[in-house]
Order: sequence, then structure tokens, then C-alpha cells
Amino acid sequence: MKAGFAIVWIATFSSLLVVGCGKTTPAPTPSTEVTASPFELDKLRPMIEAKNQAFTRAHVTGDRAMIDGMFTDDARVLPPNADPVIGRKAIDELTAQYIAYGISDFHEETEDFYGSEQFLVDQGSYTLTYGEEKTVETGKYLNVWKQLDGEWKIYSNIWNTNAPAPASE
Repeated sequence: MKAGFAIVWIATFSSLLVVGCGKTTPAPTPSTEVTASPFELDKLRPMIEAKNQAFTRAHVTGDRAMIDGMFTDDARVLPPNADPVIGRKAIDELTAQYIAYGISDFHEETEDFYGSEQFLVDQGSYTLTYGEEKTVETGKYLNVWKQLDGEWKIYSNIWNTNAPAPASE
């Protein structure tokens, strides 16, 4: 009886072993879920500040092509005491007028920075020196940056001086 039990046990164990070894674990199904990289605003600030430095330097050197390339095609500039200027061609014409003043120094300092994956807002102050008399102007600015094809470009730019308004007559 013991021999019969042992034979049944060995046969059963062997069958299970053969069947178990023949099974394969299915490969994991690749995920089709797209995981977006997290939006990291703090990592974008140094990049925008570097773009601001290039922007101000281009005004001093008169590099209109550099300035023009920093704007979106449908960009708008909102200069003080003037109508909005819309589109790169019109902005380039305005830039030529400002460069003609003889800008000798121009600095912007970002004071506030916020935004989303599509738009960034860079708000700060500026100091500008221009003309033969080396007039110094201080003021504030606000740039709205728009991401296009992975590159950040200026979509809207507004600035105004801190100088008091002229006295009314």
C-alpha cells in the first residue's frame, strides 16, 4: 500500500511539475498612458531672465533682428501714451525708432514671475539710458511670454516710466 501511494504521489507531483514548467508568465502590456512632465516654473525663471538680458543688450547694440526674433508673429506692444503696436513688422518699426534715440544702457530686473505651461508673466523694473544727454529713465514693465513649438517668445509687452506726468496747462 505504501508503494502504491508513493507511485501515485510521484506521478501527481511529476505531472504538476511538467504542467507548471510549461506555463509562461505573460509579458506586461506596455502602458499607453501618456505621462506629462510636471510644470516647473522655478526652472523657467533663469531662462526668461537670460532672454531679458539678450533683449536689453540687443537694444543697446541695435540688433533689430535679435529683438524681432523674440516676439510671436501676432505679438503686441503697448507703449506708453500711444496706440498698441501689433505684429512683428510694426514692432520692428517701433524698435527702430527707439534704437535711433541712442540707447547706451538698458537693464531689466524681474520682480515677479508666474504662469502656466502656455503663458508666463514676467513683471519687473527697468533702467534705460539714452540720448546725447544720457537721460536716465526708470520704470516698470510686464511681458507675457507664450510657448510656441517648445520656445518661449514675447506675446505682449508693456512698459511705462516712473517719471511724473507732465503738469497740465
